[in-house]
Amino acid sequence: MSETFDYDLFVIGGGSGGVRAARRAAALGKRVAITEEYRYGGTCVIRGCVPKKLLVYASKFSEDFEDARGYGWTVGETRFDWPTLIANKDREIERLERAYLTNVEKSGAVALTGRAVLEGPHEIRMTDDDRRITAEHILIAVGGRANPHADLPGAEHCITSNEAFHLAELPKAIAIIGGGYIAVEFANIFHGLGVATTMIYRSKEILQGFDDDIRHGLHLAMARKGIDIRCEELVREVEQRADGRLAAHLAGGDVLEVDQVMLAIGRKANTENLGCEKAGVALDAVGAVVVDEYSRTCVPSIFAIGDVTNRLQLTPVAIHEAMCFVDTLYRGRPSKPDYESVATAVFSQPEIGTVGLTETQAGARFPEVEIYRARFKPMRHTIAGRDEPMLMKLVVDGATRQVVGAHVLGPDAGEMSQLLGIAVKAGVTKDDFDGTMAVHPTMAEEFVTMYEPTYRVRNGEKV
Repeated sequence: MSETFDYDLFVIGGGSGGVRAARRAAALGKRVAITEEYRYGGTCVIRGCVPKKLLVYASKFSEDFEDARGYGWTVGETRFDWPTLIANKDREIERLERAYLTNVEKSGAVALTGRAVLEGPHEIRMTDDDRRITAEHILIAVGGRANPHADLPGAEHCITSNEAFHLAELPKAIAIIGGGYIAVEFANIFHGLGVATTMIYRSKEILQGFDDDIRHGLHLAMARKGIDIRCEELVREVEQRADGRLAAHLAGGDVLEVDQVMLAIGRKANTENLGCEKAGVALDAVGAVVVDEYSRTCVPSIFAIGDVTNRLQLTPVAIHEAMCFVDTLYRGRPSKPDYESVATAVFSQPEIGTVGLTETQAGARFPEVEIYRARFKPMRHTIAGRDEPMLMKLVVDGATRQVVGAHVLGPDAGEMSQLLGIAVKAGVTKDDFDGTMAVHPTMAEEFVTMYEPTYRVRNGEKV
């Protein structure tokens, strides 16, 4: 501990990663300060995962009401009120924000509010009052923001996921530009709430980077529900009409008249005007902070974690990076974040749960791969009459029999992915799966009852 500095650690950014690092360091007796320029909780809590999941829950009721009839329920007239949902969502987010701030203060860290910029390797300036603060170490945890796609003519008329959480009224029709998980999740949310929804994506299939069977299966399921998915298509311009509606002009010639156009085409690191150049912190080609495997920047006293580093943009990953940072700097246990076999979920309808390698990735890595795949109608859909099959898939290294990937499309896939993540991370084999008793009747039991490969992949080619 050095008394030459105001603090041992100064954290810029009060999101999940920054808060975890500040709390852990303060619990070790370090003099810690953290500042947040917007609201404590960061993207995930304030305008990301948490409010999104609440909207997902809301959007599912339309199908639940339909399915209830098959189970003998008579559902009366239903009516959805968007302002009520948003007000209730806001109250829950406010509660979580208070909890984040309270936990920081309980840990002994000093919680500040305001924008901080780097002035040097050990100096920070608070922009609201020009106050200078020094710290032995600085942690950058400022996260990212939605790409505003400024080069799109008419982009100023569009919204991003940020504004989607605070719309004054629910649109009757929306066009969503993008095909990643944010675009997919919001397409399902708006559709479930009764909005005519169109997705426009430049690539051949949605959800690039996910297993091809899962991508295609979700595409078909969304299309069956009535979501209009336009792949290999671009928006050339967004025009605002005299009546306030928007016209999205597509490269193929179509013009979509909608109430809102949402941009969901990636995110950017929040490094603009942060002072990185002044402090000597290197940025990569897309503006993210460059770090080594221990989250250290090229300046020895400055570290960075979370989305601002553009490694793996997931909240639990940022928290894990924070834990490794504290272990490395303050506990004498140099720790590298482990990005292998990170389980994740897409809260689409149906959901996706996935961990490990896709079939394509495994085929490129191993000489022989065994694919175990099952498609079936979940029991909950049988008497409800819902035409929505479930897909489960295991990817197995043919030489070692190790399960290197597991993928699910269907109800509760996200919950399954967390438990599958433990198994894949532990390196269990297909024989371990086969030797595990099934829990019946469940959907997940299919993972331990697929005894024979559906097919094999040899040298990258399907057999």
